[in-house]
Amino acid sequence: MYKHKDNPEVIFFCDPSECLMHPFDKKQIVFTGALSTMTRSEAAKKVRAFGGIMQGAVTQETAFLILGDKRRGISTKQLKAEQLISHGIDIQIIPEADFLWLISMHKE
Repeated sequence: MYKHKDNPEVIFFCDPSECLMHPFDKKQIVFTGALSTMTRSEAAKKVRAFGGIMQGAVTQETAFLILGDKRRGISTKQLKAEQLISHGIDIQIIPEADFLWLISMHKE
């Protein structure tokens, strides 16, 4: 157990820095459309660095669909994700800018 540094009455069951996990950790990630800031290979390396698992297609196990800024209209991957979402599957569809923000988080 760990005590809070500013409040000794607060006790953590694990080291707080070890409890925080990146949103991609152990999650399956799919890209659609070309990214404007990096190659798909570079993006995949960043996802894996945060514990994410790359997928080539959207499935019920997909957690995030990343929309590249250079895509042309709605892709079949996005349509599939939207269909699964309408059936109650939890898939986050996020634009490239949000992906960049997520990978900018410091890896502890």
